[in-house]
Amino acid sequence: MAREFSRTDRVSQQVHKEIASILQNEFKHREPDVGMITISSVEVSRDLAHAKIYVTFYNSDEEKIKADLVRLQDAKGFVRSILAKRIRMRAVPAVHFFRDESITEGIRISTLVNQARAKDEEKSNQGKDEEE
Repeated sequence: MAREFSRTDRVSQQVHKEIASILQNEFKHREPDVGMITISSVEVSRDLAHAKIYVTFYNSDEEKIKADLVRLQDAKGFVRSILAKRIRMRAVPAVHFFRDESITEGIRISTLVNQARAKDEEKSNQGKDEEE
């Protein structure tokens, strides 16, 4: 019988949970002026040596987002050391932070679709008005 989840999936879930907690608690105390950050997903390599951590920033200022991402990159050693204390593994994965733009891209596409629907509806209403 096959396992429901592979080891990499279980490690990914645990790393996701712990890093979200670390960013919310310890990192906020170290860097108080960092904006709101959410971990959207974590991908751990098959050899469990690296973890790609995709983060979402809830801020509209592009410069602030870039600065916060640089701060995360600079603090990855700090985050990894706390992670090593929290999870029981022989070797803790090296963490790499990446910006996840899927949420903002989804909102942009949804807005475009709504605009296109509104234009179509407006054209259809104009056609009905001309027929009357």
